[in-house]
Amino acid sequence: MLSEAFVKIDLHGLRQEEAMNVIDKAIASAGPATYQIQLIHGYHRGTNLRTMIRDWYRYEPKVKRIMPGDNPGITVLVLKELYG
Repeated sequence: MLSEAFVKIDLHGLRQEEAMNVIDKAIASAGPATYQIQLIHGYHRGTNLRTMIRDWYRYEPKVKRIMPGDNPGITVLVLKELYG
């Protein structure tokens, strides 16, 4: 079980199916203390992963919302709001 509040996962070099497996496992093992999963997919060659993440995981019940990270190569899955 993941117990960190903010989890970072590097998806560089993974194909979509491989990345989905990694993301699914992270979501499934996220504990009550996990607020966000930061997915580092890259910008130039990571746009396919970014599109897949935004299209697929918006339907995941554990994901409250999806937001961009600090740069275009990062997408954040919000599992629990910090306030509220």
